[in-house]
Amino acid sequence: MPFINFSKDEIQCKIVYYGCGFCGKTTNLLYIYKKTQEDVRGRMVSIDTDGDRTIFFDFLSLNLGKIRGFDIRVQLYTVPGQVHYDATRKLVLKGVDGVVFVGDSLKTQREKNIESLINLAKNLAEKRLSIRTIPLVMQYNKRDLEAEGAEILSVETMQKDLNSMLKAPYFTASALTGQGVFETLREISKLVVKDVSKKILLNGRGKPVTGTGGI
Repeated sequence: MPFINFSKDEIQCKIVYYGCGFCGKTTNLLYIYKKTQEDVRGRMVSIDTDGDRTIFFDFLSLNLGKIRGFDIRVQLYTVPGQVHYDATRKLVLKGVDGVVFVGDSLKTQREKNIESLINLAKNLAEKRLSIRTIPLVMQYNKRDLEAEGAEILSVETMQKDLNSMLKAPYFTASALTGQGVFETLREISKLVVKDVSKKILLNGRGKPVTGTGGI
């Protein structure tokens, strides 16, 4: 649920990047951070764990700007992908408004992708949220590795494994080079703002919002 400060005409939305360990969640956020001007991004906090990381990333008024009188602020989080951090993943999902599921394109990660998606659905359900209705975008990351000779899954296979039922928007990406990174962020931001408008602002407490500003 977004935090809405009507006295400041400000809405804070929470987007979580989810996926198995080392699929590229952190790399997505680091790329966004590096490519965003300092005056429109917040501070980044990284909490190191054993072999994986969780990053808290606060975009202070990041280019979502002012839409119909409300400043839209987006907070981006990643979750640790390893199974034994499931409690942390549940904590990070608290109050989530939208999810980017980052699928690892390496063939060796096929089962872990599916396990992680099932885990996401389970953890959302515990918070009385449905993976079928929450704003969701799929990102198939590490497509660049094919040029280096790595065996990667076809997009068709990843769609069949992860998105055949959900029918969520999807993007191919290389978070390392930036391909698809901002396209993914733009799409999930658009879906979240639309959802916020429907759930909150049309509930007699404000004007509806549309669009995603300048990202």
